[in-house]
Amino acid sequence: MHHIENTFSTSYLVALLMGVFSALHCLGMCGSIIGSLTLSLKRDIRDQKRLLIPFVFCYNLGRITSYTLAGLLAGTAEHVLTLPLGEGHGHRVLQILSALVMAGAGLHIGGWFPRFAYIEKAGAVVWHKIEPYGRRLIPVETLPKAFVFGMVWGWLPCGLVYAALTLAATTGDVIRSTFTMLAFGLGTMPAVMGVGIMTSWMVRLSEMKKFRQVTGITLIVLALLAAFPWLNPMVRHSVGL
Repeated sequence: MHHIENTFSTSYLVALLMGVFSALHCLGMCGSIIGSLTLSLKRDIRDQKRLLIPFVFCYNLGRITSYTLAGLLAGTAEHVLTLPLGEGHGHRVLQILSALVMAGAGLHIGGWFPRFAYIEKAGAVVWHKIEPYGRRLIPVETLPKAFVFGMVWGWLPCGLVYAALTLAATTGDVIRSTFTMLAFGLGTMPAVMGVGIMTSWMVRLSEMKKFRQVTGITLIVLALLAAFPWLNPMVRHSVGL
């Protein structure tokens, strides 16, 4: 009987790559949020990068903390969802679902499936209850406030975050699910931190049609590897009785 064992590099590396590509795609949304954060700061902080960067960093740290918490919830939910089908069949159903959502995200980024954006409505109910708390934090006057501001905005409805969550739910373990979303969040860090430092270059890159298509195709490939893990070179295959 053949068994497929997920090594450290599988879900974590895929999630990291998803984070890198999705952050570049979502710069418009992330950039506007950081813009709100920046404009709420005092002018002397806004005008000096060495003072501004700690606020942007704390915002991103809060955002990634929320992603990590969402990963923990996804791992917990996975155990509940797979109970009726049994661990083996339930895990396989989640693998297929994860692959479909990831492929949909890839098609959306590539410009071939704009209706994928409708998946973001799934989180709108929760978001409408959380979002007012974020607005109350403006103006963001301290680093702890920037962290909490980031935690609130980390729950902003986003189809690409949902795609990462479905990947996290297929790990079969709460700890792995949590760290998968941490890896996704870290992948988004460079692009979102770069807003305000290399804004114009990053926005131009994210708007290039060929770049978006390459990003979309990359996510579709990752989706295929999620659906058929035995084809994944990052997975170690072992044979057991």
